[in-house]
Amino acid sequence: MLPDEQTTPEQIAIFRQMTPERRLWLAEQLYWSAREIQASWLRAQHTDSSEERIAREVTRAFTDART
Repeated sequence: MLPDEQTTPEQIAIFRQMTPERRLWLAEQLYWSAREIQASWLRAQHTDSSEERIAREVTRAFTDART
């Protein structure tokens, strides 16, 4: 992890003050944003692909993702 990607003590304090529901909501928003970024990248790379194929590829990419 790069130094500017590390969580600051201030961010940690803010996260700890959040309810579990709020943290879950934020995680869900991050997930859907990441899927949309992936779809946008695929559209730019494969301009002739249908939206159905883009959606399948995004699903495949997220299903096969590893941490």
